[in-house]
Amino acid sequence: MQQKLDYLKETPSQTAGPYVHIGLAPGAAGFQIYEQELGQDIAGPNAAGERIRIEGLVIDGIGSPVKDVLLEAWQANAAGVYAHPEHSGEVEEGFRGWGRVITNFETGEWAFETVKPGPVMGRNGQMMAPHINLWIVARGINIGLNTRLYFDDEAAANATDPVINLIEWEKRRETLIAKRSERDGQTVYRFDICLQGDDETVFFDI
Repeated sequence: MQQKLDYLKETPSQTAGPYVHIGLAPGAAGFQIYEQELGQDIAGPNAAGERIRIEGLVIDGIGSPVKDVLLEAWQANAAGVYAHPEHSGEVEEGFRGWGRVITNFETGEWAFETVKPGPVMGRNGQMMAPHINLWIVARGINIGLNTRLYFDDEAAANATDPVINLIEWEKRRETLIAKRSERDGQTVYRFDICLQGDDETVFFDI
């Protein structure tokens, strides 16, 4: 007698909700659980290189800031080395290369301070321009969005970056470029992330 097989049904998906802040950034939600929020310190005090601030908005399809977003950032140090055992090279003591921030509940602004990363050797042996990897989750996003932030003062490196050059349209490439300015003696890069619309940021399927 042939046995009948019971197949499990796919678990329903659900977008990120208020638990994102409570579980991943509890201090911002008013819960003082940790002495230091996990992921806030990206570079540490011993990291070499130029200290920079990166800030921006996450903007929805009608041009309004999204105010309940969580972003995670991964980056190499100024020498182009990731804090990962499989990446050759050394990083400074305390350099994490990873951070987590949330948007301001009132304004939607997000920001973090770090050091500007150096060029990174890709898996295929091609040099990648200095960049920071970003992952974005929020209410209404079923799957976290992956993108990259490049720097507008690295035009020569950007022109030969193998990832940027996968993008056919010049206008689309521009959505990955952060704009540099100086404020009160500090270097600031502006990077707004558009979820939809004509200026939608390029997101990667990884």
